[in-house]
Amino acid sequence: MKKPRAAAGSRSRHRKQSSSQEGREKRALSSSQAKPSGPDAGLARRQEEVVLQASVSPYHLFRDTAEVTVLRKNLLSWYDLEKRDLPWRRQAEGEMDLDRRAYAVWVSEVMLQQTQVATVINYYTRWMQKWPTLQDLASASLEEVNQLWAGLGYYSRGRRLQEGARKVRGVKVNTGALRPWVSHNLEPSHPNQVIEELGGHMPRTAETLQQLLPGVGRYTAGAIASIAFGQAAGVVDGNVVRVLCRVRAIGADPSSTLVSQHLWSLSQQLVDPARPGDFNQAAMELGATVCTPQRPRCSQCPMQSLCRAHQRVSHLRKGQSGDLGSDSFPVTSCPVYAAQMEREQLLASQSLPSSGDVEECAPNTGQCQLCAPPTEPWDQTLGVANFPRKASRRPPREECSATCVLEQPRAVGGARILLVQRPNSGLLAGLWEFPSVTVEPSRQHQPKALLQELQSWVGPLPATRLQHLGQVVHTFSHIKLTYQVYGLTLEEQTPVTTSLPGVRWLTREEFHTAAVSTAMKKVFRVYEGQQPGTCKLPDWVLGQRSFLGGISALATQNCEITGLRK
Repeated sequence: MKKPRAAAGSRSRHRKQSSSQEGREKRALSSSQAKPSGPDAGLARRQEEVVLQASVSPYHLFRDTAEVTVLRKNLLSWYDLEKRDLPWRRQAEGEMDLDRRAYAVWVSEVMLQQTQVATVINYYTRWMQKWPTLQDLASASLEEVNQLWAGLGYYSRGRRLQEGARKVRGVKVNTGALRPWVSHNLEPSHPNQVIEELGGHMPRTAETLQQLLPGVGRYTAGAIASIAFGQAAGVVDGNVVRVLCRVRAIGADPSSTLVSQHLWSLSQQLVDPARPGDFNQAAMELGATVCTPQRPRCSQCPMQSLCRAHQRVSHLRKGQSGDLGSDSFPVTSCPVYAAQMEREQLLASQSLPSSGDVEECAPNTGQCQLCAPPTEPWDQTLGVANFPRKASRRPPREECSATCVLEQPRAVGGARILLVQRPNSGLLAGLWEFPSVTVEPSRQHQPKALLQELQSWVGPLPATRLQHLGQVVHTFSHIKLTYQVYGLTLEEQTPVTTSLPGVRWLTREEFHTAAVSTAMKKVFRVYEGQQPGTCKLPDWVLGQRSFLGGISALATQNCEITGLRK
């Protein structure tokens, strides 16, 4: 997007605000011990880039300034014509207040981490309607934040957003319940202080954004700085990784330190200083809609003529047809890549299947650190999708939990179910759930352990009524958690009450609007399917019911399903 112009009167006001803002940021930086100094970190990165570029073949770089100019022009022209109409883009484009603009970008970037655009749109719209400014969010309770975030996943993101908003605004807090960022800035001897580091204004540079705001990493800081403040800061997310690895034929593991440094160096070199925010969004948009993980639409790519991966595929196709020509191997190519290319074209011309010994990198020149290792031969069926190399991932660890839906069907005011609150740190921090206990996969001792957990919340309960109903498997980012679902119905008319903190009896309607995880909603669907008077549905139907209901609602309202970002 083009940076909005400020009115003449507001420009002088922004200059004054900028001057005082710089002072606040310097004071905040000097008091912060959580991260290394922003300027020092920036200098270290520039030194790393110099060393890295000196050791990398020109084949993986952009050494021609004319090539960079063409890339910027082509990508931005494509973006101006093809960009999707998204609410956070409209919000940022039309907002003149720098802090509100930065806040709008910040919320969208945090929500879009590991989450599809189609999912984020409704959450973002509701969030901005409820908390249109940083001050509004800072005044909200964590319970409200968790409630709105419920179902979006990665729940610490919402909590850190609010922590950052409170740090920007400056709030009085009690050190007994401080978040980690507060403990770095308050003396332990002062139980209540007003934090005034930022004076209600967002940091204005990528370095200070990353330095001062909790949960803001290098990517998010660069996105906010470029889109909201016009700083020429590059960004690297999953989409940009894919685009850059293909454009410069980088086949090594993109999660490795060396390749990651190289990708950040490229992004910083390429970002357009005149339209940095638009350029970064264009690169991400290209990766999301054209240069996709599978079946990329190369014929519609504005960077096709500059793409090393596309050139490589074209050379191999020529090899298969026998039309190699005398200039098949570019003089500027990586030596190791050239050796690989020669072997691959020979292989293609002979119509032989790919094998490790044919794909072997030139042993005399050594293995290029940015090319794919010899153990991972080129797959001709993938084409440009050979890049980037898929990083090896550890499988999530497996855990088992017994959880119980405890219901009082005859409670005053209607049936009630018991929810307890999770700790304020760790997985699903602060969310509500059915009483649960970690158990061994064997169900032999689960009822006893679960009954003890239930009784710790509500007192003595009849063990004979605890029934096993089924199981739910839910995978978090690093944990595959199997919930063994139990149910216990209290038929007595005398209601069970408790005055313990972190315990609630909710109606079924209240449950569906509470701050509960998607896993707990799955558990409750299993429980509902076992109740008298309800239809017992197969597991695959239970798992798809909410999805089908959503599609039905969309069809009824004649809505349009939006495309995905990731």
